[in-house]
Amino acid sequence: MMKTNFILAFLVFYPIVGAMISYIIGRFRKTARDYFADFIVVSEFAVVLYLFGSFCADSPLVCTIERFAGFGLHFTLDGFRSVYALVAALMWMMTTIFSKEYFKHYHNRNRYYLFMLLTFGATMGVFLSADLYTTFIFFEMMSFTSYVWVAHDEKKGSLRAAETYLAVAVIGGMVMLMGLFLLYHELGTLEIASLLELAEACENKAMLYVAGACITIGFGAKAGAFPLHIWLPKAHPVAPAPASALLSGILTKSGIFGMLVVSCNLLYGDGDWGKVILLLGTVTMFGGALLALFSVDLKRTLACSSMSQIGFIMVGIGMQGLLREENSLAARGTILHMVNHSLIKLVLFMAAGVIFMNIHKLNLNEIRGFGRKKPLLNFIFLMGALGIGGIPLWNGYVSKTLLHEAIVEYTNLCAEGVAVGLFTVTGMKWIEWIFLISGGLTVAYMTKLYVAVFVEKNADPKEQERFDGMKQYMNVPSKVALTISAVLLPIMGFLPGIVMDFLANRGTSLMHAGKLEEKIHYFSFTNFKGALISIMIGAILYGLVVRPLLMRKTETGREYVNRWPSWMDLENYFYRPLIIVLCAEGGFFSRICDSLVDGIVVLLRKTVYRDKPLPFEPTEGTMFTYHLGTLLNAIEAYLERKHPDKKHKHHEFIHELALLRLELGENRMVISRSLSFGLMLFCLGFILTTIYLLSVYW
Repeated sequence: MMKTNFILAFLVFYPIVGAMISYIIGRFRKTARDYFADFIVVSEFAVVLYLFGSFCADSPLVCTIERFAGFGLHFTLDGFRSVYALVAALMWMMTTIFSKEYFKHYHNRNRYYLFMLLTFGATMGVFLSADLYTTFIFFEMMSFTSYVWVAHDEKKGSLRAAETYLAVAVIGGMVMLMGLFLLYHELGTLEIASLLELAEACENKAMLYVAGACITIGFGAKAGAFPLHIWLPKAHPVAPAPASALLSGILTKSGIFGMLVVSCNLLYGDGDWGKVILLLGTVTMFGGALLALFSVDLKRTLACSSMSQIGFIMVGIGMQGLLREENSLAARGTILHMVNHSLIKLVLFMAAGVIFMNIHKLNLNEIRGFGRKKPLLNFIFLMGALGIGGIPLWNGYVSKTLLHEAIVEYTNLCAEGVAVGLFTVTGMKWIEWIFLISGGLTVAYMTKLYVAVFVEKNADPKEQERFDGMKQYMNVPSKVALTISAVLLPIMGFLPGIVMDFLANRGTSLMHAGKLEEKIHYFSFTNFKGALISIMIGAILYGLVVRPLLMRKTETGREYVNRWPSWMDLENYFYRPLIIVLCAEGGFFSRICDSLVDGIVVLLRKTVYRDKPLPFEPTEGTMFTYHLGTLLNAIEAYLERKHPDKKHKHHEFIHELALLRLELGENRMVISRSLSFGLMLFCLGFILTTIYLLSVYW
């Protein structure tokens, strides 16, 4: 039985209202604004934690706001949503606490807090949405409010990255909306809980594929999946570190949420669909890891790493489609890697933020040696590095092991000849090795970052001395936020049977996971084997690729270099030229159509609609001013004959009325083009529309 509870609407709109209030407070007291923002996120986390602890699977919460924009807003809290609402609230709380110190010397802090809280509310709206209409509304709101994060410092690079981010978000949103139209037309509903049953009964499967593809493109753009990943490596380096943590850790998961709705509800157990998602995930996983290995910018490396980890998650989604009812391992690996990646990137991006706020640099050659005598920062970064590297006893190991075992399970089914889909044993072996190599690449690039920042010395001895002298490199609240976030990672890894299994049991509700046949022994040799292979691959890559090939000798020692070919930039060498070509072709086609229409009009005017002789037209003014001026001239002439007056000034009313008309027209044009006039018309239209809607619905 479902219980209606408006606390779900509170979780969505509370941060949005708080954003408005914090902006007003910030206009007068900046310190009070910071504390108020902290209060909003801490209290939101407390409410979510309470709901998480009291959640009952047999009685999920629901909330409906009727008549909003026609369809209304629908929220629900089930197992998956309770997990990700908690993750989102935790991440916003930690990054907001850290933001107070990070933005100490930044401009436009009031704007940042405004859009940070607005995005918080929108993100909660996405994860708590019960239908795709509600999801779409808050998903688009989230895209526009988070755009301000990327463009925050308003530099040329930031604005260009923000332009790319917004373009991908808008185009993806338009394609998604098209898919929602098709889906609603075919099934008659957008309610997520009803999609599975209605889709299985639908006879027009082709339309479901088209709708699912459009919706997946929209969500995949936000997730950073190949080939729509172009915003990720460019937005993260320019965005503030707390924003980068949220962009990477939680906003990309809103895209994964949409992909789960399509793959695990609309097209549940569809082998062909699973194959497509698996292939895209494999390319995204390997491509992101390769980009990260070549990068020499700390935050760009972490951004490319996010792309790779999204690929790991997509592999889990694809495997669910192939395994159908046998999808328990894949489903558990998917939800756990989502949670793990969110928390790991929270730690790593905040650690990168500590470095940047102290020396305002991110290039590995310039930040080299910064963390040598900073044990706390060393510990924090190391926890994140070990977690994302899939090292045993850390949280990333658990989720990657489950995903790897899902691949092995399907490979065995292929060998038995009872598998679903078109993949052969050989093809699955290739995917398994790409999975393990991608894990090895992760180990290699995280080793590269750790060694550069915490082991090697800076090429400039004076700079290294300055780094070593920084004892107060972050304040107490920041230390608490980063340390708590970092400690969570080994706790989850050390206690997988308690923490990870609990999260997996609750979080797989959205994926309709099959029953787990037997208890998972995470630390058995069989499960260790995959992690050990990836670790060995990572060590080989670091020793044979990073040190000799991705570094070069200089007069002061060795330095890191980015040897990635510049022409392999999809945005600059494919997407932007494609848009220019499409615009040019569109303009050419439009000019042809325009010329064709003009030719037809001229032809008609010379034949069927031949021009008639023009009537008399005045040389100035209009016919009205001409006739009125003629009348006034006649009256003036008559009065002069009756009452002659030499001092009387003669008027030419035809000319004067024409000038008066021209002056009035110019004044009217100035008024109509003014912003005030436009706002007045907008308000008038808004009032009339509101009155109409009220009359219709009430």
